[in-house]
Amino acid sequence: MKQKYTAAWVGFTAAALVATAGCGAEATKETAEQAAKAVGNGDKIMAVLSRAADRTEELGSAEVKMTTSIDGGAPIAMDGTYSWGDGYAFDVEMDTKAVQMQTLTDAPKVRCLFVDGDYYYDVDPQPSGPLAGKEWMKIDGSAVFGEDADQALSGSSGGSPSASMKSLKYAEDVEDLGTETVNGQRTTHYRAVLDKNKMGKLKELYGDDESLYNSMLGADGSLTMDIWVGDKDLPVRLTQKTGAMKVTMDFEKFGATADVKAPPAAQTGDLTETLKAANGQ
Repeated sequence: MKQKYTAAWVGFTAAALVATAGCGAEATKETAEQAAKAVGNGDKIMAVLSRAADRTEELGSAEVKMTTSIDGGAPIAMDGTYSWGDGYAFDVEMDTKAVQMQTLTDAPKVRCLFVDGDYYYDVDPQPSGPLAGKEWMKIDGSAVFGEDADQALSGSSGGSPSASMKSLKYAEDVEDLGTETVNGQRTTHYRAVLDKNKMGKLKELYGDDESLYNSMLGADGSLTMDIWVGDKDLPVRLTQKTGAMKVTMDFEKFGATADVKAPPAAQTGDLTETLKAANGQ
């Protein structure tokens, strides 16, 4: 069951959390002038990122290719649709072997949905147990993240790419790293770093000190976000790094994507309580 636990929360990592932390120090006249210049540059950068955040929220969905790596392990790729126009949802495919779900499906890729705070995995019907004759395995998000974090994730746009972009308003220190070509597009590369205690309501996603997300933050408790903004004021690529985890999202198309819907209840077996019992919740 521990393997299925890993697959469930790795699938969630599309919920990119972003912000930046400022640094404080006494300034001489020279450094004060430099700081003033930096503030001016920071305002320009924030204006660009604010436009990108507004555009991302407005379009409501995107086709995304995402990779996640944890503790330097082999990256897990997830491709599909992410939606945030009417609550956060996604419909992705992942390599079955990479997420260690070979015992549940013979297919080379497993389809994963996230709808209304619940995960659904497209599996082979099992001969007995909760998945007997069922084609979908359901896991409530609260079994993975806890009640508070699950509500923060599934509510509104939750942990979507839109939420990541909007969280840039917490930035106190941003960098313009210049122009780069990403996926054939001309972009400007920006970077921001944030302490977990300076994210406003986003801190709810981390829960208490024993929560799963907190365990991923590392000793310094910081998050680093890189964003490449294209000519249409939209993100072309987003990356987030914590102490143990790195997520990269490449955007291929915004808007006009299919709605993400939960599978029929009659085809679904719920393993939420089994998961909670296996992990001592």
